[in-house]
Amino acid sequence: MDIVFIHDIDVFTRGGEQPQVFKTAMDGAWKALEQLRNEGVVKAIGVGVNEWQVCQATLEQRDFDAFLLAGRYTLLEQDAQDTFLPLCEERGSAVPIGGGFNFGILATGAREGAKYNYGPAPADIMERVSGIEQVCANHNVPLPAAALQFVVAHPAIPSFIAGTRNVRQFKQNLAWFTLPIPADFRAELKHKGLLREDVPVPA
Repeated sequence: MDIVFIHDIDVFTRGGEQPQVFKTAMDGAWKALEQLRNEGVVKAIGVGVNEWQVCQATLEQRDFDAFLLAGRYTLLEQDAQDTFLPLCEERGSAVPIGGGFNFGILATGAREGAKYNYGPAPADIMERVSGIEQVCANHNVPLPAAALQFVVAHPAIPSFIAGTRNVRQFKQNLAWFTLPIPADFRAELKHKGLLREDVPVPA
């Protein structure tokens, strides 16, 4: 196998049981996976969760090749840039991003019924996305294209796992990935406080 992930050992999924689940994973699952990696049965081992803080805690304790992070580094959220993503760069760990549309709203825009983090988008998120959409309109940039290209601009992030239902959506994702986006677009996002100043952006 190319890669095996320890999955859902985060607080969002486990609640009050998370500390014990986390300990079990670090003391048990990791050792088994490390042996399989050493034997060449798997090429890489990682962790797949909803929280970058949990990813960082695992990397501080054990040697992982990759982290499948769901929705925590996007146009809306860049706190993972504080300490986690720099640590991944330092350690050579890759971070493929799942949920890079924040589970819907960065693909649909701030419309009625928009989804964020598995549920209806709250008012503050709707307002922030509306602000991003206005900048998109100023530069004739589709919101999903901006979201896709922003995520993979980070050197620690090799891929964006974009869910697709059919071939049409697959082709649309490819078109968004390759759409030329002017540098002025990201500059305006940063100027308006809609994007952190210190995050990498596409060339």
